[in-house]
Amino acid sequence: MPEPIKKPAPAEAPAEGAGESEAKPEQNPAPPAAAPTPEEPPAPAEDVQPPDTRQDLTGLFTEKPQSGEVTVGENITFVAKVNAESLLKKPTIKWFKGKWMDLASKSGKHLQLKETYDRNTKVYTFEMQIIAAKPNFAGAYRCEVASRNKFDSCNFELAVHEARAPEGLDIRAAFRRTSEATKKRSGPSLSSTDGNEDSGELDFSALLKKREAVQTSSDPDVDIWKILSSAPASEYEKIAFQHGITDLRGMLKRLKKMKKEEKKSEAFLKKLDPAYQVTKGQKIKLAVEVANEDVEVKWLKNGQEIQPTGSKYIFESVGNMRYLTISNCSLADDAAYCCIVGEEKCTTELFVKEPPVTIVKNLEDQMVMKGERVELECEVSEEGANVKWEKDGVELTRDESFKYRFKKDGCKHVLIINEATKEDCGHYKVKTNGGESMAELLVQEKELEVYQSIADLTVKAKDQAVFKCEVSDENVRGTWYKNGVEVKADARINITHIGRNHKLTIDEVKPEDEGDYTFVPDGYAFNLSAKLNFLEVKIDFVPRQDPPKIHLDCMGRTAESTIVVVAGNKLRLDVPITGDPAPTVIWTKGEKVITEGDGRVHVETTKGHCIFTLEGAERQDEGIYSVVVRNPAGEDTADINVKVVDVPDPPQAPTILSMGEDSCVVHWEPPLFDGGQPVIGYVIERKKIKSFRWMRLNFDPYPKTTYEARRMIEGVAYEMRVYAVNSIGMSRHSPASQPFVPIAPTSEPIGLCVDDVSDTSIVLKWRRPERIGSAELEGYGVEYCKEGTDEWIPAMEGLTDRTSMTIKDLTTGDKLQFRVRAYNTAGPSAAATLAQPVTIREIMQRPKIWLPRNLRQTLIKKVGDTVNIVIPFQGKPRPKVTWSKDGEALSPQFASVRNSEIDTILFIRKTERKHSGQYDLQVQIENVADTSKIMLQIVDLPGPPQALKIVDVWGFNVALEWKPPKDNGNCEITGYNIQKADKKTMEWYTVYEQYRRTNCVVSDLIMGNEYVFRVFAINLVGLSQDPCETKDSVFIHKTGIAYKPPTYKEHDFSQAPKFTHPLVNRSVIAGYNATLSCSVSGIPKPKVTWYKNKMDISHEAKYRMLSKQGVLTLEIRKPCPFDGGVYMCKAVNDSGEDIVECKLEVRPQIPKEEKKDAKK
Repeated sequence: MPEPIKKPAPAEAPAEGAGESEAKPEQNPAPPAAAPTPEEPPAPAEDVQPPDTRQDLTGLFTEKPQSGEVTVGENITFVAKVNAESLLKKPTIKWFKGKWMDLASKSGKHLQLKETYDRNTKVYTFEMQIIAAKPNFAGAYRCEVASRNKFDSCNFELAVHEARAPEGLDIRAAFRRTSEATKKRSGPSLSSTDGNEDSGELDFSALLKKREAVQTSSDPDVDIWKILSSAPASEYEKIAFQHGITDLRGMLKRLKKMKKEEKKSEAFLKKLDPAYQVTKGQKIKLAVEVANEDVEVKWLKNGQEIQPTGSKYIFESVGNMRYLTISNCSLADDAAYCCIVGEEKCTTELFVKEPPVTIVKNLEDQMVMKGERVELECEVSEEGANVKWEKDGVELTRDESFKYRFKKDGCKHVLIINEATKEDCGHYKVKTNGGESMAELLVQEKELEVYQSIADLTVKAKDQAVFKCEVSDENVRGTWYKNGVEVKADARINITHIGRNHKLTIDEVKPEDEGDYTFVPDGYAFNLSAKLNFLEVKIDFVPRQDPPKIHLDCMGRTAESTIVVVAGNKLRLDVPITGDPAPTVIWTKGEKVITEGDGRVHVETTKGHCIFTLEGAERQDEGIYSVVVRNPAGEDTADINVKVVDVPDPPQAPTILSMGEDSCVVHWEPPLFDGGQPVIGYVIERKKIKSFRWMRLNFDPYPKTTYEARRMIEGVAYEMRVYAVNSIGMSRHSPASQPFVPIAPTSEPIGLCVDDVSDTSIVLKWRRPERIGSAELEGYGVEYCKEGTDEWIPAMEGLTDRTSMTIKDLTTGDKLQFRVRAYNTAGPSAAATLAQPVTIREIMQRPKIWLPRNLRQTLIKKVGDTVNIVIPFQGKPRPKVTWSKDGEALSPQFASVRNSEIDTILFIRKTERKHSGQYDLQVQIENVADTSKIMLQIVDLPGPPQALKIVDVWGFNVALEWKPPKDNGNCEITGYNIQKADKKTMEWYTVYEQYRRTNCVVSDLIMGNEYVFRVFAINLVGLSQDPCETKDSVFIHKTGIAYKPPTYKEHDFSQAPKFTHPLVNRSVIAGYNATLSCSVSGIPKPKVTWYKNKMDISHEAKYRMLSKQGVLTLEIRKPCPFDGGVYMCKAVNDSGEDIVECKLEVRPQIPKEEKKDAKK
C-alpha cells in the first residue's frame, strides 16, 4: 500500500503495557495525557519517500499489521509476527509514523509497545497499542524488521473518526488545525474543515522537550528558532542533530514563513512575535500594541475565544498595549494563539517546554538477609517519567527469570529484587535526564539460632504432652519425627508454627506415644531431640488420713533452684501436692499473702496440684514465693526463688574516636543495667544524615565496646547508634552520635627538596600530594628542628598555599631537618622530610653559562621582528653579567638587558639591519668568569636584480641575462623569478621560479606577439619588492616572412575651444537659486574656469560648476545683491582658448506690505 507523505506527530513515552492481538478499536480508554502535537500539511509529490535500498526485502513477516480505523478516545492495537526458525539472531523491529519519526522514543501514556516470544512455535509477536486516540494520530505508519542481512518492511494507515456530536453542531471542527491537503490525502475517513492561513501548521512543542541525558547538566535554555534564523543553510543539519530536531523540514518551512515581510497593519503598531517558549509551570505574557487605545481585542486559543474565568488567563489593557498573561503553563497550553482587532488579526505559537526530571527522594542504603525481598525506592519530580536502573554501571533489564522488577506508582519508582543472594551485593543507581542517585545493597547470610530447645517430658495417661522450641528465623519451617518416622497431624496430634515458635501437641497421651521426638528445620543440617516418657499411675484407696506434702525439686534459694522468667512473659508455678483430705493452699511473698485482688495474679487449686499464675512478669515481681498446704493431718511449706530477667538498658550515646577516608572508629559505654543477664555483645547501626533508614553493620553480637565501621562514602555526613544484646534479647537503641563526615587526611607532599641555601636562609620546594580526597586542601605547614633534638619549630604562622617557601633568619652553620605536611579538615597528613639534615651555609658555585641549543648557531631574524633571548646561568654568590657587541658595551638605547639570579635576557623590540653581529656574554664571580657568544643576523628583502637585457632572439625563444642585486638583504640570494607579459594585455606570467643562474632562455613564445620581461630576486625573506624590467620589447616574427606595414600620416583631430552657445545676461531675485548656462566644443576636452569680475571662483562654496556633454552650468546658491556683476567662462586646451561673458543683476525682494500698497 503506498504511504501518504506526512510529517510525524510525536507521541508520549510508553508505560508498561500490552495491546490487543488484532487491529480493532478498544473500549475503556486510558485517561488522556499531554496530546501529541498536530500534523503539518503533506509534503509535495517530489518528496515521496524513496524505497528502502539498504537490503532486499526477504518476507520476514508471517503476519503484517493491517490498516485500521478508530474513534476519538478509543484504543487500537497493530500486530506484527515474525518466524525466527531460520534466523540466527533475534530480529529487531522499529515502528515509524510518516517517513522518519521513530515511535520507540515517543512511547508513553498514548503509545505502548510490547514484544512476546513463543518457544514452541518460535514466533515473535510485536504489538503497537495506541491509547485514547486523537484526530492528529491519523496518518501513514511503517513497521520495519531486520535480522543481520535480512530486512522486511510493511506500510499501514490509521484513520481516526470524530466522536458523534449533535447534528448541526461540530465544536471541534471550528478550531481543528488541519489542512485541506491533509483532508484529501487522508481519504474520506478523516473529517476536517477548511482552516485559515495558519491551518495545517505543525506544533513543535514536543520536539522542544529535553531528551534524556548521560551527563546532568544545568545548561541555560536555548531558542531553536533564533539559532536557525541566524545560521547559514549549510549548518541546518548540524543544528538539528545537536538539539534533537526530528522534523527539520517542517521547522524550515515555518521559519521561511516567519521571515516573510509582514504587510503594514492599520490596527496593530506591534504584532505578536512568531513564536514564544516557556517552561512548564512558569507564566508568560503575550503583548501587542494597537493603533487605537480605545479598541477592544479578542484572544483566541486554537481558534476558540478565551474567556476570562479564574486566574489562569489575565487580560490587561494599558494605553495602546494589550496583554494576555497565562499562569502555571502546562502542556495543554501548547497551542496557537491569536489576537483579533476588528477584521485584522495576528497569530503566534506558544511552545511549552517540560523541565528536566529530577530526583526528589534519593535511594537509601540497605542491608538484608539472604532470601529476603529488597525494594529500592526513589521519588522523581514528575509523574510517569522514565528512569534507568543500573547495578555497578550495568543497566538492569527485565529478564526471563524475573529477577528484577520495576514498579511505577505516580512519582515513585521502585526496583524490586525477589529472594536476594550474595551476587546482588553492589551499588545500585537510578538515572533521569536531570540527575541520579546511588545506594549500596549488602546481603548477609545468618546461621539459624535456637532460642529454646525441646525438653524431655514425663506424662501420665490421658494427660497432654507439649514439645515446644523457638528458633531465630520466623520464616523457617520444619518437620517433626518420632523414632525417625515423620509425625502427621490428626485428631489427637496438633502441629503449629507461630512466628519463631514450633509446637507439637499430643492430647490424651497413650503408652504407644512414648519414644524419641525430633524437630528438623528445613534447609539446616541439625535437629532438636527430646524423649517422651509414659508414667502409669496406680491409685490405691486407703481409708486413712495423709498429711499434706509438697513435691518440688527446686525448693531453696540456690542458683540451681531459682526459676527464671523473662519480663513480660507469664509466670506459672505448678506445684504438685498430696494429702488426704485435700489440703488448703496459701501463697505468700515475704510476709504478704497473695490473693487474686491484683488483676495479674491467679491462684488455682486442683486435685493433686496448686497453680500460681502471674501475667506479664515485671522486674519488681522478682523474689521468694512461699506456698503453705494444710489439712487436719498436718501442713507442709516450700519456698520458690523467682528471678525476672529482661533485655538490657540502651548503651550510652556512642562517640567517634577517629575517622578515615571511608571508615571511622566508634566507642560507647556499656548499659547501666544488663537486664539480669550478662551482655553478650552489641549491634551497631549507621545512617546518612539526610536519610531515614538505619543500616545494620553486624548481625552477630559484637563483644567489644569499640568498633571500626567501614565502607562509608567520603564527604557524606553519618550518625551511629548501638543496641546491647543479652540472652533475653536486644535493648532499645542508644541515642544517636553526633553527626560526623568520614574524611581522611591527604597523602604526604611529594618531591620535597632544597632549591637554594644561603648563610641565613633556605628555599624549599615540593609538589601537591597525589591524593587530596573530598575535602579541600587548606594549605601546607613547614617545620624544622635542629639535629639532635625533637622540638619541631613552625617556619611561619598558619599555613601557606604555595608549593615553595623561603625560610629566613636562620643561624649560619646550624644543621637543620625540615618537614612539610598538608592540612585539610581531617588534620595534617603524613610528613614529607628531607633525606638528611641541611647545613645553613652559602655554597660557592663556579659561574657557568647554559647556552640553549638554538643559540649555538646563528640566530636569524627579519627586520621588524622582536628579539627576546633568555640565557640561564649558575653561580653563587650572584655573578656579574656583562653584554657587549663587536667588543663594545651595549647601550640601553641599542638593546635592553635584564638580569636575575639565574638568567639574563637580551631584548630588542624592533630589529634593524644594524643589530646584526656578534654578541658576547660574560658571567663573572671575583676572578672566575665564563663567556659565550651569540651570532645575530637581521635579514631583509633583497633589492631588484640589475642590468636585465635581451641577449638574443631566435624563433620562438629569447635569451635573457642580468646581474645580482646590489643589496642581498643580508643573506644569500636563493634564486630568481622570471616573468613575461604580452605588451597588448600587460598580464604577467611566471616563466621560472627559484631559478638559480643569472641567465635564462624563455621558450614557447607566441608568433606575432610582442613581449617584455622582468626578474625578481629571492632570498630567505621573500621576493624583492621591485623587479628589474627589460627596457626594450621583443617581437616574435613569423619565420621566413617579413611584413612591412604601410605608413600613414596621422590625421590631426585637435580643435581649439569654441563656445557654441554664449552666456545670456540675466536679472534674478535675491534669495532664489540662479543658473548661468553655455555650451563649448573642443578636442581635446578643454579645461573650463569661471570668473566673477575677473576673479576665479572655482573654489568658492557658494558656486557649483557642472559640465555634461559640453553643456556648462554655473549654479549660484541663493544670490544676494552683492553677487551681481560680470561673469566670465574661459575654456582652454592645447590648441587655444575661448571666452564668453554675461551680466547678472540681483534684485532685492519686495516685502509683502509694499506689494499690498502697490496694488492699492
